[in-house]
Amino acid sequence: MLSPLELISVLLTLTAIFGWVNERFFKLPETIGVLIMGLIASILLLIVELVFHDIALYEDLARVVRQVDFQRTVLDGMLAFLLFAGALHVDFSALRDRAWVVAAMASLGVVLSTLLVGSGIWLASQAIGTPLPFIWALVFGALISPTDPVAVLATLKSVKVPQSLEADMSGESLFNDGIGVVVFTIMLTIATGEGHSAAGFSGAANLLALEAVGGAAVGLAGGYIAFLAMQRIDNYSIEVLISLALVAGLYALASRLGMSGPIAVVVAGLFVGNRGPKRAMSDLTQRYLFGFWTLIDEILNAILFLLIGLEVLVLRLDPSLSLLPLAAIPIALLARWISVSLPVLVLSRVKPFVSGTIATLTWGGLKGGISVALALSIPEGDYKSVILAATYTVVIFTIIVQGLTLRRLVQKVVT
Repeated sequence: MLSPLELISVLLTLTAIFGWVNERFFKLPETIGVLIMGLIASILLLIVELVFHDIALYEDLARVVRQVDFQRTVLDGMLAFLLFAGALHVDFSALRDRAWVVAAMASLGVVLSTLLVGSGIWLASQAIGTPLPFIWALVFGALISPTDPVAVLATLKSVKVPQSLEADMSGESLFNDGIGVVVFTIMLTIATGEGHSAAGFSGAANLLALEAVGGAAVGLAGGYIAFLAMQRIDNYSIEVLISLALVAGLYALASRLGMSGPIAVVVAGLFVGNRGPKRAMSDLTQRYLFGFWTLIDEILNAILFLLIGLEVLVLRLDPSLSLLPLAAIPIALLARWISVSLPVLVLSRVKPFVSGTIATLTWGGLKGGISVALALSIPEGDYKSVILAATYTVVIFTIIVQGLTLRRLVQKVVT
């Protein structure tokens, strides 16, 4: 059993090595390169174990990865800091102009996608011969529908798109994970028998309102207090410390109050990132604070994507379940296309959209660590393994295939 310091040192060392190799030889986007090498290393170690039974290197590394509670590490650790770092750099004026588009895709789009993915995966499971109850299919639909802000924002750094389309993509990814977690919680509660469907669905609107509106209110209040504190001093080290305290404190407070921690830190990040430079921060503070959060974003991104790649060491996915996870890829893509097309077509009467918006939003709807973390949070039972396999398959496909080809698609369809 490794100590926390030893565990962190292993992860940092692997991330640094894979990052260096990628930068030196492959030149892939940093996070995707680290993920691919982590995945390849996992598969190679598995092959070595199968060929050379006396070598325990695979099991040794698997034991290390098993010590990382992926769900808590992502949802209760990295996510708050990654969301704040992403929101800090978003242009609020552009986002405000696209508010209705972002709101529609981050709420109604997630619910619609949940129903479409759930229905599709349920029908596929019946056809394949591994029947999945409809409510458990909806659980999968809920956890795989939100676009992952970490994956989307990391990809946007290397793909140039028009400002309005960038606002749509970044805004949706920042806000829809909070909605997705609520929908997932409702579906999982019904599926595990801890609540009945009537109560679950009737209470969904109230729960969504409490999570979203309450989280936004807490985030706005916290961001304003931090803004006032920064405004009254000129010391970059203290102001960076205030931003760290803001993120950790807000996320913990919102979660304790039953509100959305992710939405709270996103709203706070938008407020501080857009009001702070104009009215509260000196040029020196801006340089240090934004540089600090950029560095935090890149380091945590790299570690998270490494963990996703290494998770195959401990998942031990059942090969007999391969058909349904593979079917989940086109089902998730079709559901994404429909859930994007409807809001865009309706809102196009009042809001302009650049050509290629639907194709870009569909292909750019990457999934990531949040989906894997939610899948891992499902209690042990008859359906967890197949849902986990489908989740991991879709996540890997979207990050590697869609992430690496998004630039080419944007160049062809966006004008």
